[in-house]
Amino acid sequence: MASIRQRGSRWQARVVRQGFPPEVKTFQTRGEAERWARSVETDMDRGAYQNTRTAERTTLAEVLSRYIEEVAPLKKGCKDEVIRLKALSRSTLAKHALSNITAAAVAKFRDDRLKVVAPGTVIRDLATLGAVFNHARREWGYLVPDVVRNVRKPRQPQGRDRVLSAAEEQSLLTAAEPKGRRSPWLYPLLVLALETAMRRGELLTLRWECVDLERRTAFLPDTKNGRSRLVPLTPRAIQTLRALPRSIDGRVIPLSEAAVHLRFKLACERAGIENLRFHDLRHTATTRLAEVLGNVVELSSVTGHASLQMLKRYYHPKAEALALKMQRGAS
Repeated sequence: MASIRQRGSRWQARVVRQGFPPEVKTFQTRGEAERWARSVETDMDRGAYQNTRTAERTTLAEVLSRYIEEVAPLKKGCKDEVIRLKALSRSTLAKHALSNITAAAVAKFRDDRLKVVAPGTVIRDLATLGAVFNHARREWGYLVPDVVRNVRKPRQPQGRDRVLSAAEEQSLLTAAEPKGRRSPWLYPLLVLALETAMRRGELLTLRWECVDLERRTAFLPDTKNGRSRLVPLTPRAIQTLRALPRSIDGRVIPLSEAAVHLRFKLACERAGIENLRFHDLRHTATTRLAEVLGNVVELSSVTGHASLQMLKRYYHPKAEALALKMQRGAS
């Protein structure tokens, strides 16, 4: 039997039942306290009781902090995810207790973010938030609904189709040549990116013991999608690798991502190239490789794309080139 007692101007309900932890909650009126106590007792009788106290006492910011310490370090791309998680921790949504976060609250967070960042960023924010809620529910025992799943996601932005032209490639490589105080590593990095379609992170973690110049391959033991990959090397890539000095740390390109970002930006400015990101080199390389390799299986084995749908986002053939192939096929 529940006990109801007045404490000052408020009413406290206490439910004690053998086999269950005590439930205590305070309300403005006695009627509210009695109704809550009856609902808890009914759930206990039906076997549907769930203790929500931890979710009521824990804020989203606290859960995000724990996630940063315990879960994020075990993931690939930990650095970027931690930046996103810390940004989420500073939001108004993070000040709510878990039990008070509703789909409407997440929708407001979405709409506020759309005012300052691109839809793609908001989609990634919501995906991260959903992952945190799922982990908190499944691994840490917080009784919270999957509210993020019920929130409409912004429309997926159209993928980039920026491909480097031959003239732009020449200008970029000229701007990256190691002259004066320029880094000696940017030029070979750009050549390898254009010749192999490897991601920036794959190139920066590639080690000499994984490069076999005789067999013309580079082995990537741990890629973005969790699979290893053996990348064939073109004659130009082989020539570039042979000319490289050996760094002390064993990496082929001993640069940090921050250093590459800065040097690539400066090279683009010197070359007069606009709207180009380093990842666009992967689009360029994939498009060029598709003209040489006979089928999508061969192409995906080189680029490491896990699905045809993702591969299509990186292959950007020119319409005139396809028309020429069709003409040759008809003749």
